Amino acid sequence: MFEFNPEEIAAKKRLLRGLLEETGLSGIYLKKTANFSWATGGGYNIVGLASELGVAGVLITPDRDYAVCNNIEAPRMEQEERLAEQGYELVSFPWYEDREAALVTGLGGSRLGADHAFPGAEDVSGKLNPLRYSLTPWEIARYREQARETARAAEETALEIRPGEEERSVVGRLSERLWSRGMDFIIAFCAADDRISRFRHPVATDAKIRRRAMISVNSRRRGLIVSITRFVQFGKVPEDLRRRYEDNVYVDSVMMAATRPGRRASEVFQAAVRAYAERGYPDEYKLHHQGGAIGYIGRDYKATDRTAEVIRDNQAFTWNPSITGTKSEDTMLATSAGPVVLSEPVLFPSILSEAEGFAFRRPGIAEL
Repeated sequence: MFEFNPEEIAAKKRLLRGLLEETGLSGIYLKKTANFSWATGGGYNIVGLASELGVAGVLITPDRDYAVCNNIEAPRMEQEERLAEQGYELVSFPWYEDREAALVTGLGGSRLGADHAFPGAEDVSGKLNPLRYSLTPWEIARYREQARETARAAEETALEIRPGEEERSVVGRLSERLWSRGMDFIIAFCAADDRISRFRHPVATDAKIRRRAMISVNSRRRGLIVSITRFVQFGKVPEDLRRRYEDNVYVDSVMMAATRPGRRASEVFQAAVRAYAERGYPDEYKLHHQGGAIGYIGRDYKATDRTAEVIRDNQAFTWNPSITGTKSEDTMLATSAGPVVLSEPVLFPSILSEAEGFAFRRPGIAEL
């Protein structure tokens, strides 16, 4: 059964009520899956895994909390997502009656805010989303465990790859491992051989793996998302490929080292551009985005030299620099004590990469 921490729920409600006070709103209605999971300490309002909007919402007012859904979803929201235990009054309506808007408006008052386009409500996503950025101690504990299990699942899958296997069968085995650990994925790639160099987003196909493979996955468990990438090579890694890969890991490590609370995310991007040039690849950054903030969204924002967001303490990031044929990607936490990599290699060989006085243990290419 889904477990939640009452202190975490109380902390999230305080943040939301602070936003009510700041904006003068009479209520805030959250229905996006990311915000629902965040507010409820990992609750799920999804039915379709790819849905941005869930099937239930939570409504926060200055003095009362409501959960709103139709009668199909109400039993699960109460019994498995445990919203009543979190202090939400469950309000349901028959699935065949379009009453959600009227109920929420009636309960939420005359000036309603929402995290999506909702009749008569002000979209407050721009003020709401940053409330998620600094992770609580309870979220960090869950995130650490998920990152380790994601790395293990991906590496176990990668180490089992054999010549002639199709890309999509690798993704199938990875999916099975994730589900068995209580995770699904919002993105999962497997690329074989030259598809790694040809496409930055190589959706799995029936292509057969001959010499090398890449696995990338964004795992999701109870709302939180972890991103990683791993490579395998049949036989010895060619020296030019090893050099490009290690150069790419260096760029990633420079980005991690630059990810400090109080700095602008644009500074990290600028550090990446300099690192690419330092290693002899001045134009590679133009071929793919470099990653950004992560947590309950695959990327809350992607960093460029114009990104105004300031890095928060205990905010998660996944940078994903790429040099044609290689990529480096792990999930990290920005802390006042320095960057912390959450998804270090578990079964893979590791390499030590240093930048700005920090040493990072990063995955190497596994030789099979």
